Amino acid sequence: QVQLVESGGELVQVGGSLRLSCAASGRISEHALGWWRRAAGKEREFVAAINWRGSIRNYADSVKGRFTISRDNAKNTVFLQMDTLKPEDTAVYYCAASFEAYGRLETDFHSWGQGTQVTVSS
Repeated sequence: QVQLVESGGELVQVGGSLRLSCAASGRISEHALGWWRRAAGKEREFVAAINWRGSIRNYADSVKGRFTISRDNAKNTVFLQMDTLKPEDTAVYYCAASFEAYGRLETDFHSWGQGTQVTVSS
């Protein structure tokens, strides 16, 4: 069982930066960790994921080059650095855990946090 708690979401202006954190607890060894988001009225979508060793990182095309995922296994934490934010990045961001290093489907992830709101204001 894995527990995940996100933090760092807030209101930010277009073009700004924000860093989200997700603290993991429980049996997280060998888990990939990922970020998803859900905008109002839309389905939840994959944002980024990183494998246990940090050697494999996957990004959605919409965030590639602007967002960076990283993790600190000593602190059981995964981060999402978001730069050059756009209004369309406004969403609730969720942290999730998976056994799949290349997982990009919701069904690949078995544990989810409660989410943190990111609002990009123009």
